[in-house]
Amino acid sequence: MALLGNLIKRGIKLRESLNQDFSSPFDLQKAELRELIIAARNTQFGRAYIFDEILDAFKRGGHQEFYEVFKKNVPVFNYDKMHDAWWHKLVEGEKDVSWPGKIKYFALSSGTSGAASKRIPVTMDMVNAIRKTGVRQILSLSRYKGLPSTVFEGGTLMVGGSTDLNDHGDYAEGDLSGITTGKIPFWFQRFYKPGKDISKKKDWDEKLEQMTLKAKDWNITIIAGVPAWIQILMEKIIAHYKVDNIHDIWPNFEIYVHGGVAFEPYKKGFEKLLGKPINYINTYLASEGFIAFQVEQGVHDMRLLLNNGIFHEFVPFNEKNFDEDGNMRDNPETLMVHEVEEGKEYALLISTLSGTWRYLIGDTVKFTSKANSSIVITGRTKHFLSLCGEHLSVDNMNKAIEDVSNDMGFDVKEFTVAGVRHESLFAHHWYVGIDASVDENQLQEKLDERLKVLNDDYATERTAALKDMTVKVLPTKVFIEYMEEQGKVGGQNKFPRVLKGDKLDSWLNYLRERKLIE
Repeated sequence: MALLGNLIKRGIKLRESLNQDFSSPFDLQKAELRELIIAARNTQFGRAYIFDEILDAFKRGGHQEFYEVFKKNVPVFNYDKMHDAWWHKLVEGEKDVSWPGKIKYFALSSGTSGAASKRIPVTMDMVNAIRKTGVRQILSLSRYKGLPSTVFEGGTLMVGGSTDLNDHGDYAEGDLSGITTGKIPFWFQRFYKPGKDISKKKDWDEKLEQMTLKAKDWNITIIAGVPAWIQILMEKIIAHYKVDNIHDIWPNFEIYVHGGVAFEPYKKGFEKLLGKPINYINTYLASEGFIAFQVEQGVHDMRLLLNNGIFHEFVPFNEKNFDEDGNMRDNPETLMVHEVEEGKEYALLISTLSGTWRYLIGDTVKFTSKANSSIVITGRTKHFLSLCGEHLSVDNMNKAIEDVSNDMGFDVKEFTVAGVRHESLFAHHWYVGIDASVDENQLQEKLDERLKVLNDDYATERTAALKDMTVKVLPTKVFIEYMEEQGKVGGQNKFPRVLKGDKLDSWLNYLRERKLIE
């Protein structure tokens, strides 16, 4: 058990995990916020929002007075508001803006919510926190039943963005995966694949080709990456070596670590590439930080990280706090982790040791266990459709496409949905990536009926203002080639589940140019 033994030998303990197991979520988060406020109190941001006053509230000892003062002093932020007021100074080289020191790295988000990529500051404190979380996740595998010791003796294939970052002199930028992979500790490097040379490559096709050629030389036991790109890589390896499945090349492959998008729509096609069952581990690693990971074997939910550099707040995802386009209203209701309710949907605000403060990350979550701080991601604040009150979430879409694909016996690799005007009312247009022969009309009928079962509001509006629902089946390569044209291939990039505004116009123009739609 070389990797696990290496971690333990170097004195890396389960202390953080044990603290979370045996401390209340409120106490953990109170301590986390206090440490963040102390660290940033003398920054420009900390002085502007009177962090010393918040620290005084901690001293007074009232149960939740510190949080009330924090909310009073510090407004909520989305990306544009944070960038325009504060983060633009980081790019200009100012120090001590919203976190002590200068920012040397920026993560470029996949830009699924807006028209362009966002530039998110990444401090070395954050890199270290992400690294610690990765260690906690690996150590948690030792509790999995039936996991052979070979898992900890082989290589870990991490398929992410290029480690050859875009250098701007005072700072560098790229995918978060490229930033963190470039900072892998020396003791892990002998386990890490594809290695430094391939990881630097920016051309995704070339990177896939190099990994394919090297695949036969590696003993891969763990794979981590976005489902669509991992599936493409495995298909390429299987075709190149003319084998039946990926286990013919990597017989000890036991664990797939995924995140970024819901895995369920991909799972059926993914498992056709395997020679035996494997363990799936869900993670929630965003450009802003490592937020949660799956702790228990064989479950879908993840445990929030409450003691590793992030303070979480939860905004009830309803019309009181968000407008019809998913924009957060001013002065929304916000809750700490001990105030949430299971089964309700919340948008997530985070304050972190990268200098984000009460920052709307853009994801929505539900608590499956308040006691264990376990969550599932349900979608995005702007990746839902509610043209006329149907309130269709990404969670609904994923579940519907999974159920219908299982029923009809085909694999779905990508899909996206658009809400449009239909005469004087509204319609949903689905674009589904399927490489098999499928009856579009039958798919449309089954998908529509399944959505009605999953969402009462959708069912109601299909008899009222939501007058039409169409499905267009496209080859999977259409989605991949569109992403390539947008410069968003590989790494953490994923196709948005809902298209609106300029992004919808771009997609439709792309399809028209290729005569795939009229």
